[in-house]
Amino acid sequence: MASLCMNSSLPLSPSSLSSPSSSLLPLDNTNNNHSLRTTPTTLKPIVVSGNPPTFVSAPGRTILAVGDLHGDLKQARSALEMAGVLSSDGQDLWTGGENVLIQLGDILDRGEDEIAILSLLRSLDRQAKENGGAVFQVNGNHETMNVEGDFRYVESGGFDECSDFMEYINSSEDDWEETFTGWVDASEKLKGDRTMTTNHWGPWNLVKRQKGVIARSILFRPGGPLACELARHAVVLKVNDWVFCHGGLLPHHVAYGLERMNKEVSEWMRDPNLMDYEANQVCSILEETLQAVGAKAMVVGHTPQTIGVNCKYNCSIWRVDVGMSSGVLNSRPEVLEIIDDKARVIRSERDTYSELQAAAYT
Repeated sequence: MASLCMNSSLPLSPSSLSSPSSSLLPLDNTNNNHSLRTTPTTLKPIVVSGNPPTFVSAPGRTILAVGDLHGDLKQARSALEMAGVLSSDGQDLWTGGENVLIQLGDILDRGEDEIAILSLLRSLDRQAKENGGAVFQVNGNHETMNVEGDFRYVESGGFDECSDFMEYINSSEDDWEETFTGWVDASEKLKGDRTMTTNHWGPWNLVKRQKGVIARSILFRPGGPLACELARHAVVLKVNDWVFCHGGLLPHHVAYGLERMNKEVSEWMRDPNLMDYEANQVCSILEETLQAVGAKAMVVGHTPQTIGVNCKYNCSIWRVDVGMSSGVLNSRPEVLEIIDDKARVIRSERDTYSELQAAAYT
């Protein structure tokens, strides 16, 4: 089984472990047949500073930038082939020689092959380094949203891929890197075996959707396997005299420190314990707010709850948005009932109501 350690980072390439000092990427000028360059060169090595990478010196390289991919593997391959860094024979081989590829984030959401694209880019990164090139990724807002547990823009096929990926890594006997880079091939075979139905309210589809949501939550929560994979990447990357970021950069971001910003986001994605500190702060603010307004508890919507209506902080706050809309999670409706300072969660099931969670306030 591939390692899924929640409290430590996943195995990283040697070059990404050398923060804050610079590191050299391997250089091999002999395998340049498919590169945008037509003749062998004697370029200086690529130098990377920061963990995750923040500053990159890539003397003499062609830089190729690719934007949002949103889970569309077919279009991703087309863009990479157009850039001259991916073979067109279906073998997913790096053909960029010593060039540098940068993907600008938002690989996640709105498509069915998100993890497959992450797998493909990781595979190309390994191959590129062997040829004196490099592949870098910049995390976008949709990567952050998924680590936060915001799955509003996840397609049903995206949840299916998470379920399949969980089974795949649980059955793998290879290390994480081999397992992960192999997913792009394995996923296509598994995807071909899926049987989709339009009856979203059928018992099997509800179970299937719930399984996918749980799998995605495990994979992307801070410290989860895919959250740790995303933590390898920066939110801002400077290559030579060019700066790359998903949504823009302002002077106060620069003043804060690019390496500092990248490191803090990366640590948040890797460490589930950081959430405990934030939770204590939220609990304190919530208690102060309730005392100020003279209330015993608060009820909120807005953020879809993948586990259904629930309460937190000794049931001082109830979260009732279950994403029931077909445009969100298409989940079964649930309702919070409050009678005489007693709250309970109910859901409809064949015209009967079942109690899921209850709390009394005195």
